[in-house]
Amino acid sequence: MNTMMLRRTAAIVTVAAVTLGSQALAETPRQTRLTGLIHDYTAALDAAGPWQVVGEWSLTVNNASGKVDFIASLSMVRSESAVRSAHTHHVRLSDGDVTVLANGYRISGTATFTSNGNLAGFSGSPIEIEVTGGSAVSLANMAVTFGGAAAVHFGAEPLTGVVTLRRGRGGVEGT
Repeated sequence: MNTMMLRRTAAIVTVAAVTLGSQALAETPRQTRLTGLIHDYTAALDAAGPWQVVGEWSLTVNNASGKVDFIASLSMVRSESAVRSAHTHHVRLSDGDVTVLANGYRISGTATFTSNGNLAGFSGSPIEIEVTGGSAVSLANMAVTFGGAAAVHFGAEPLTGVVTLRRGRGGVEGT
């Protein structure tokens, strides 16, 4: 009787180990996600002066394809003018291309832009996002640079931000 009980217990433990082991393999994340904040100022693009640009961003790496999706929700307000001209933008890059840098990664592609919820006239402009870091924090900083017609609105200098959270494994860093 004890032998029979031991065999059944061993069989159950074996099945459980195989099932849990295969679930652990199946749960390897298919995506890596970085999120963060942008808080910067543009150059003085016209006589009214610079803009303060603040917002959240997220970047999702599809670990299977190596392509990146990026979205930023930005508020812009005049920083030195009595007329604040506050407005919002959403920036979306789908299937961006990744280039490895010595200290991080560059993501590039053509983005869709909105202005106060409507498609912006500079939608379809190129952007580059750099996510970089150092020896203590490998992916700590981000910068987004706008090209084409979007550079007229946001300026040609990068807007900088910080990485606040990293979820998932694999992808950009291969961890």
